[in-house]
Amino acid sequence: MQAKALADIRAFNRYYTSILGLLDQHLLNSPFSLPEARVLYELSQREGIPASGIIESLRMDKGYLSRMLEQFSGQKLIVRKKSEADGRQMHIYLTDKGRKEFEKLNRASDQQLRELFDLLPAADLDRLVQHMAGITMIIQKAQAAKEK
Repeated sequence: MQAKALADIRAFNRYYTSILGLLDQHLLNSPFSLPEARVLYELSQREGIPASGIIESLRMDKGYLSRMLEQFSGQKLIVRKKSEADGRQMHIYLTDKGRKEFEKLNRASDQQLRELFDLLPAADLDRLVQHMAGITMIIQKAQAAKEK
């Protein structure tokens, strides 16, 4: 990889993460960090997912996720239920409180993006979304090549 391309990609990553405040200790003035918010998102989208599914989706360290889930359990954000198919496996569900916390985060995230992009002309917003889709496609292609 060329040094300039590497520097440009890293500069974009630093810019975008700072614009969205992704490196703040708490995301969107919530009590949650970015990794915690991502786990709540996975649980909201994939009800009953086992911890291994979260680890696979987010490429997260098993110990880190385990500590996070213990914290969530203590806060009554999640419940764990034994799998009927495999008693060794636990499925994780958001509680009503967990769903409410996720919804607050989700609304705050939507509002943050509205504030950032609402004043863009529709054509610019369409271009932005198309470029993001292109970036995703290129990264997926690079990942697929790496996994071969």
